[in-house]
Amino acid sequence: MNQKAQAGFTLIELMIVVAIIGILAAVAIPAYQNYVKRAAYTDVISQMSPYKLAVEEAFQNGTALADMSAATNGGAVTGGLPVTPAASNTGVFNSLAVGVNGVITATPNATKGILTTDTCVLTPAVVGGNTGTATARLNWAYSGACFDKGFVKN
Repeated sequence: MNQKAQAGFTLIELMIVVAIIGILAAVAIPAYQNYVKRAAYTDVISQMSPYKLAVEEAFQNGTALADMSAATNGGAVTGGLPVTPAASNTGVFNSLAVGVNGVITATPNATKGILTTDTCVLTPAVVGGNTGTATARLNWAYSGACFDKGFVKN
């Protein structure tokens, strides 16, 4: 007897492979979209860095947190902080404000799945002494939608 060898996959085998690929895609696509959002949000975080450094420097030079805030473009600067950047409609970063107590708030543009309500607040807290002393330093904590959605971690 001359038996022919199997020459392909059965329909059930193909259906199992398609189901496995579907399950993997259902898990991978949302994870990838979240990764894209986090990567894009780094633009907002990087825009906050110079102001974080300015608050730390002013603090080490003896300016109390209560005396710190940055003016908008064209205004007077208090507490040794730089003027905040103008709002931008391109990219992920939109605007930034340094408020009383050195609190930095950044707002993104609506793009790449990020919403304008996904603001990021960076708050300093004094630890280890008083303003201007050698042992005093600032601890920073993120809050707002950027922290709630996992774009940043404390």
